[in-house]
Amino acid sequence: MSVRDASILGEPCWVDLMSPDPAAARDFYTRLFGWTTTEAGEEYGKYITFRDNDDAVAGLAGPMPGAESPNAWMTYLSVADADAATDAAMAAGARVLAEPMTVGDQGRMSIIADPSGAVVGLWQSAAHTGFRRFGEVGTPVWHELNTRDWDAATGFYQEVFGWRLQPLGDSDEFRYSTFGHQDVMPGGVYDADDWLPAGAPSHWQVYFGVPDAAAASARVAELGGTVVREAWTSDYGTFAQVTDPTGAMFLLSSVA
Repeated sequence: MSVRDASILGEPCWVDLMSPDPAAARDFYTRLFGWTTTEAGEEYGKYITFRDNDDAVAGLAGPMPGAESPNAWMTYLSVADADAATDAAMAAGARVLAEPMTVGDQGRMSIIADPSGAVVGLWQSAAHTGFRRFGEVGTPVWHELNTRDWDAATGFYQEVFGWRLQPLGDSDEFRYSTFGHQDVMPGGVYDADDWLPAGAPSHWQVYFGVPDAAAASARVAELGGTVVREAWTSDYGTFAQVTDPTGAMFLLSSVA
């Protein structure tokens, strides 16, 4: 089991889903992963926390009133100061989609679009420090940036968040690097410009750990979701790409 006593600055610390149908999403994910849930009060917009063995692993929210909210999972990067990090991101070419705001006693956050257009959250923790467990069944195991502008994206995250990139491939056919600061890398960056469908923007995506990606993707279909890509095996593991019943995309990763 991988346990995180504190967030590592500049690395993913939380994921949540903004869904047009929180009740349906709650039912789907609890049945798929065996998660339990707790619901915050009205002051937090009835935000739902998904739990695995009582540990917070992900969140769920309904659409923001009066805003056109994406139906998607979002990764949050840990920052020491949300205001300063947002300013630094903007100076490095990001667009600010949600200005820094305080979330009760939980922390302070903002949402930005990096220079390649991928949306990511910034989280300054207080009472809520993010997920404590990762890399195992029932938790996030990988965070991946699929970018249409490799140079702009990698330069941005190295400058603003201090990422150290470790190339796995550096050719026109396959350009991919893992990122992080220490020996355990939490995610990767993929040069996806030639592979994304026409009109698809740069984006972050999250992988969740399951005992068997093929079996879990079959369960997704049983629960009303869609299997976008059947389970495949690479040098790095076995994965499947799926959506929940409302169309929010995520990936499944077999974890031993």
